[in-house]
Amino acid sequence: MTERQKDRPWLMRTYAGHSTAEASNELYRNNLAKGQTGLSVAFDLPTQTGYDPDHILARGEVGRVGVPVSHLGDMRRLFQDIPLEQMNTSMTINATAMWLLAMYQVVAEEQGADITKLQGTTQNDIVKEYLSRGTHVFPPGPSLRLTTDMICYTVNNIPKWNPINICSYHLQEAGATPVQEIAYAMSTAIAVLDSVFASGQIPDDRKGDVVARISFFVNAGVRFVEEMCKMRAFGRIWDRITRERYGIEDAKQRRFRYGVQVNSLGLTEAQPENNVQRIVLEMLAVTLSKDARARAVQLPAWNEALGLPRPWDQQWSLRIQQVLAHESDLLEYEDIFAGSHVIEAKVSSLVEECLAEIDRIQEMGGALAAVESGYLKSQLVSSHAERRARIEAGEEKIVGVNCYEATEPSPLTADLDGAIMTVDPAVEARVVAALKNWRDTRYQPPFNHPRPCKALEKLKEAAKGTGNLMEATLECVRSGVTTGEWSEALREVFGEFRAPTGVSSAPVAVTAAEGTPLAAVREKVARTAADLGSGRLRLLVGKPGLDGHSNGAEQIAVRARDAGFEVVYQGIRLTPEQIVSAALAEDVHCVGLSILSGSHAELVPDVLVRLREAGAPDIPVIAGGIIPPADAEELRKAGVAAVFTPKDFGITEIIGRIVDEIRKANKLDPLEVPA
Repeated sequence: MTERQKDRPWLMRTYAGHSTAEASNELYRNNLAKGQTGLSVAFDLPTQTGYDPDHILARGEVGRVGVPVSHLGDMRRLFQDIPLEQMNTSMTINATAMWLLAMYQVVAEEQGADITKLQGTTQNDIVKEYLSRGTHVFPPGPSLRLTTDMICYTVNNIPKWNPINICSYHLQEAGATPVQEIAYAMSTAIAVLDSVFASGQIPDDRKGDVVARISFFVNAGVRFVEEMCKMRAFGRIWDRITRERYGIEDAKQRRFRYGVQVNSLGLTEAQPENNVQRIVLEMLAVTLSKDARARAVQLPAWNEALGLPRPWDQQWSLRIQQVLAHESDLLEYEDIFAGSHVIEAKVSSLVEECLAEIDRIQEMGGALAAVESGYLKSQLVSSHAERRARIEAGEEKIVGVNCYEATEPSPLTADLDGAIMTVDPAVEARVVAALKNWRDTRYQPPFNHPRPCKALEKLKEAAKGTGNLMEATLECVRSGVTTGEWSEALREVFGEFRAPTGVSSAPVAVTAAEGTPLAAVREKVARTAADLGSGRLRLLVGKPGLDGHSNGAEQIAVRARDAGFEVVYQGIRLTPEQIVSAALAEDVHCVGLSILSGSHAELVPDVLVRLREAGAPDIPVIAGGIIPPADAEELRKAGVAAVFTPKDFGITEIIGRIVDEIRKANKLDPLEVPA
């Protein structure tokens, strides 16, 4: 031990939640008992997108990727026996962030907590939802208003709460380069702060209080040096923007505060044990540098490319953090990179490039204008396509995937179906039944809620005006309103929004020069179209259900386009009925379904049944996503022509196999064209 006092460790969290509020509560209490120092709540997709569990779009999604929270009763059970006044809780929630924070506040009040002492974060960055994660609900303008109102309310009433973390994490997952990740996140922060200060809800002498509560949530990839430099660049740019644009003089208020989940995009299904060392390297990028150290860290589990991690897998990730913080000497030293000319040069270069891109976005009218024009999305789709092309060409190496593929059998995956956690399909029916019971009993003792319709009418009236929506939302919580009812009331006033897909405007990332794999696939596409007399082959790429992670679907769509397909891609959040209707209307030759949330077991067979009932049983259906082997086998038995999972990284090869399935379905002889 040196003479200086050892630094306090960062907050250690595990992103968790599944099945039901009761099951998640037990998981949280167990994780806290293991030494976790904060909570990070994962909500299921219906909760995130403002639907109750009995909505048609929620089918197959309830409790899959997080915990369903439909009303105040669920929130009570989620945090039962967890004293919220003493807790630091991060909630990954965006479009419905105001609603979830209101429920959290009411539960804290019921526990007797002083809400001015509540600490934690709501993610609440809607811009990146339009670009990457897909849980947006309302158009950009109303969404920014909800965020603005929340920030103003918390600064005035819950002063220790971080009402937003500007989230660049999912931008990297969608293909962002370090420059894009920083520039797009900072442009979002500018849009948010401009809106807050223009709202008139914050006096000029409290601007620093607002800036001090803005936090960030970032991604750390395996390019260790670059990622560490990225965090230092983030801090310098934030300090400059808040000082020069907003006049914040207090250096503490200008400090760049961020939490991190290290990269999940880089986790592989092939040789998944390699993910452990990837996770460790990525964690070091945001902890080794004291001057740019994360305030909170949550690590994925080694098996997240296979499915939902088990409690033991999450414990392993927690122990990785604890060993670094408590066994190593990391926290005993000042910044160990200070004075490095290599680091300084890289940071300076990032700062210069990022400021130029921020200026470019401001010239377009800011982040929201760049979303609505499709500029940001097309840039991300293009960057992602270029990255995938480098991987397929072997220029960017991934151990166990495109190099060093020979491997010993892994005991970790000897039982693949036991190597992940599965959610009992019966959970959804139980949650739906509990919701019906809540609706039926919320007017009766011991609840005696005021009629929720009155609270909802007040909410709609407030939404039509210009006042802060938080008080009306709190009244809805106390009146027993459900998540779906709150969101539907605002949908009536604000409308909904379908974000640009970025597919049509994405440039070609892989050339089709003679002798290349893509040229061979283009030949297969052209010959098959000629054999069918159809002009061009048509592929429908569909995203059924609420899974908004569209990166894979977009890359398939772009590569199919470049291979000569006519691609039908309408974006996210479609019902099986809508997908089948589009397939028939566009007379497609194949339907490709992409699902990463686990709802494939219910939604994909539904599409097959509807195609048969519509008289189109011969249209081949393929499926892609995080699909365990047993589920893949069941899908094939149900009639799915092919199943692709993260181990199938060769997109050009996938397109070639799609052509093969089209030929097989139409009883054409196989083509001896290498793909």
